[in-house]
Amino acid sequence: MATTLEKFIHSLDPRALPRVLQIQSGIYFQGSIYEMFGNECCLSTGEVIKVIGFKINKLIASIYENNEESRFSAKVELPLNFPGLYKVVADKTPYFSIEEITRKVSIGPTRFGHPCFYCPEDIKLANLVIKHGEQITFNSVEEVNGVMAVNCGVVRNNQSHSFTLPLSQEGKFYECEDDQIYTLKEIAEWKIPKSRNRIVKLSNTLHVWDSFNPLPENFDGCLILTPVYEVQAVMKFRKEIVHILSDLDVEVKDITDCYDISSFLQPLSLEDVFERTSKEFPMVAEIMEGPQGIQKPYSLLCTGKEIVIYKKYQAKRVLASEIRSDSPKRHFLIPMSYKGKFKRRPREFPTAYDLEIAKSEKEQLHVVATKAFDSPHKELFSVSVGDQFLVQQYQTSEVLYEGRKKVVDVLACEQILSDTYKKVLLPMYMEGGFVEVIHDKKQYQLSEICKEFRLPFNVKVSVRDLSIGDDVLAAVPGLQLEEEITDSYLLISSVSSPVDSWEIPVYRLNMSVHLLSKDMQTVAPPATKTTVEEISEEQYYMVRRYENQTLYPPPRPPKKPT
Repeated sequence: MATTLEKFIHSLDPRALPRVLQIQSGIYFQGSIYEMFGNECCLSTGEVIKVIGFKINKLIASIYENNEESRFSAKVELPLNFPGLYKVVADKTPYFSIEEITRKVSIGPTRFGHPCFYCPEDIKLANLVIKHGEQITFNSVEEVNGVMAVNCGVVRNNQSHSFTLPLSQEGKFYECEDDQIYTLKEIAEWKIPKSRNRIVKLSNTLHVWDSFNPLPENFDGCLILTPVYEVQAVMKFRKEIVHILSDLDVEVKDITDCYDISSFLQPLSLEDVFERTSKEFPMVAEIMEGPQGIQKPYSLLCTGKEIVIYKKYQAKRVLASEIRSDSPKRHFLIPMSYKGKFKRRPREFPTAYDLEIAKSEKEQLHVVATKAFDSPHKELFSVSVGDQFLVQQYQTSEVLYEGRKKVVDVLACEQILSDTYKKVLLPMYMEGGFVEVIHDKKQYQLSEICKEFRLPFNVKVSVRDLSIGDDVLAAVPGLQLEEEITDSYLLISSVSSPVDSWEIPVYRLNMSVHLLSKDMQTVAPPATKTTVEEISEEQYYMVRRYENQTLYPPPRPPKKPT
């Protein structure tokens, strides 16, 4: 039965891919050259294509005004890179089975793919009762004892309890409120259920939108998002992937069950390649769709190029940001193999509490006050701009407060005078300002900094990495090394000129390949080129949140007595 491409994609379960479609009719019924994203393809009546994937390309947003005259304004089109951070509004329409949830909601390995639901009634399992209203986290879908089920979890008294719910489990399941914030791209990839719209509320903007802003000035309300999908497809006699928007006026028919699907090329994403077993490496592949970007090695990975993929592995990177007062800042992922050297740069501390966190046993922290502070207690020290201190340790002290003695948290320091030192106590709640005084002139390798100091840590490149043609870090006046992360990589080289090998990130590079049946003996890869990866602001927030999802926030500093 023929249907519009839009209806077919909106109802298509991603788990049912790939699907073979035959073009039935539409504005291209006589045959036409259709160009999209630089790819030309002829969509004529009777043409057969294999749909290998689809993703949201753009969003149609209705502005939710909720006034007496009209609840919605005119619809506007938003690209996925439209700036801002958004909160997801929980869908009030229930799902009626676990199977419906798995069919419509994205459940995956990252934190974005762990949706939470609650049921208004108790769910009785063999060894556990899920109470009504209790938040259930959906972690993954897999086969358990021959039955498809969802691995779930609930948290009680700070302890996690795991269990499975079969897809046949019925009942009313409602989305839980989500207190996280997301970019529009993250919402499009993970937070819009199939066949449903999504309401979001603008939390705050990331940076200024250079083009015309379709939203009202100073808008801070809600948006109802409707997706328009980009369909990735393979045609019979072409090696590259073609892209078609789902709202194209074309009718299609699903002929998968009566067609030899193996007659098409099989494109693989980098995630697909990474999921292969280690025994299958090395392998030879041809690039069907290369990544965007001029940074090496991405500029070398063009469509049609043959590459060797030697292995998959996890590797450490240091997440670093440019030190500057205005925004936007540049962000980098630096490999441990980086051969440049760093010199320390002063850190800034807004409170005495931050001094306590930053002090280390390796060296004494020496700071200069940049902001005055008048102590309300004679037992504690009043700070003037320019005062210098050596930070000692945290302790408690008695102060006289409204005629009564009271114990407060303080930071013991030594004030540096012209020819002596004076022991002083700074209240931990003190809101001042301090700048570090650096006495260490040594040049450090990246691995030495990570081993000897606590991150975050301020540095500047003093000796650039000569193995990199253009060391982007050398031109940055100051860097804050924020934290170590672990990420997934593939090691590759060119088949035609295997002089160097490159590490390419699996989850930040949009690239498709198909495997070639060429014999590939196990050989040692050539020397690996060091690559400093510059990442976007959206990627930066994603990396930080994904890395810190299991960490508890630091304790709050003591409050000033009232």
